[in-house]
Amino acid sequence: MTAENKNHLPRSDDGLIGFSIVVLLLAVPIAGTIVFGAVDPPTQGILALVIALIAVLWAVVSVRNGELRISGSPIQLPLIGLIAIGCIQLLPLGDPGLEAGLISMAPASALSIEPYATRLFVFRMVFYVVFLGAALVFLNSPKRIRGLLGALVAFGAVMAVFGTLQRLAEPGAIYGLRPTPHAIPFASFVNQHHFASLMVMLSAPILALILIGKVGRDKIPLLVIGLVLMLLAILFTGSRGAMVAYVGMSAFVVLASFTLRQTADGEREVVRTNKLTALSGATAFAAIVFGLAVFLGAGDGLFRGIAGPAEHVDITSGRLHFWKTGLRIFADNPVLGTGLDTFSSAYPKYDTQSGYFRLEHAHNDYLQTMTDSGLLGLACVIAFIVLIFRLTFRSVRGSKDVVQLSLAVGALAGVFGCLIHSFFDFPLRTPSNGFVFLLLVAVAVNAVSVAANGREL
Repeated sequence: MTAENKNHLPRSDDGLIGFSIVVLLLAVPIAGTIVFGAVDPPTQGILALVIALIAVLWAVVSVRNGELRISGSPIQLPLIGLIAIGCIQLLPLGDPGLEAGLISMAPASALSIEPYATRLFVFRMVFYVVFLGAALVFLNSPKRIRGLLGALVAFGAVMAVFGTLQRLAEPGAIYGLRPTPHAIPFASFVNQHHFASLMVMLSAPILALILIGKVGRDKIPLLVIGLVLMLLAILFTGSRGAMVAYVGMSAFVVLASFTLRQTADGEREVVRTNKLTALSGATAFAAIVFGLAVFLGAGDGLFRGIAGPAEHVDITSGRLHFWKTGLRIFADNPVLGTGLDTFSSAYPKYDTQSGYFRLEHAHNDYLQTMTDSGLLGLACVIAFIVLIFRLTFRSVRGSKDVVQLSLAVGALAGVFGCLIHSFFDFPLRTPSNGFVFLLLVAVAVNAVSVAANGREL
């Protein structure tokens, strides 16, 4: 096993192979985003092969250097814990619920009520862990982190433009090729709310660079343009959960800009812009972009469910009923849940309404974690979140590299925004968003540490 320092970072002598792995790490979320968010099984299979290739190259580097190249960061442990829970749920310890002879094959006796769904979820989690592990190991220099994050943000701005233009044109199908009669798409995503979550995550590093990074004045206009494009796209999706997440993400970055901004020699710097002036500028910026979006036709989506007769108004779009039903599922399965990714199978039994519509997800990822994996799964998720913030805060404390500091804060803010949105929706159930989220986690944990250790390739 490779020697590790206090920041759990392996050495960076991986050359061209390491660079190739970073390119593949970037290609996975970009390709997944382009191909409808990677929600289709064939696409997921192809991306799994790419991640398998990353694992092979990773092994080649380890063999060539004569040591196992892994990160010692504990951030990976909660995800491994979820995999372990899934494996336990697949054990034949449950009641098959059918008498012998009623069907031509042996009935399922796993603890999970739908073993096939749980098995697929476990496989996806394995690939997520490999992906995160590779990112933690090979995003091991400021140059790589800046390049990967810059390319990802630029791609996000391009997709924001494409999505906005597509919404204005109303083609009726994604790329004019894939109709979505039962969903409201945006850009390349079948679910517009999940695209909005992607924009929230990718807006955060831009905002952090503007407020903390002390970038050159010639770059400020480009950053502001990217920020405007992504905010416009969020407004056009009409995702109120994403707007709440965007406000929370922005507040996080603004607060960080007043508490963490430092000069290159590490001494505290008085922020030039008065807090009241900064607040006024941010308010004016948001008002202008919001007004522009409403002028171009985004208002209907943003204000849906608010107008109309009071007896028919449901500003939660049914979420209160979904959540009450989810709590009943959890109450009956408090320890291990019904099985990873089995909410859609458990829901009909507890649904007190007509049952005409099949609900795939709880529209609250924390609640679905509770229904699918009980208190044990929720403990893993909470541990994961706590570790992200703890490891990032530990690394940024006393940082002397302002740019790397801004990237770490921006990545953490993007993670924070997605975590907020997950209270109202299920953005991380779109695989491409999951990969972007994990890259931001790796950047947040690594960005300042690699600079502090003088790592540059």
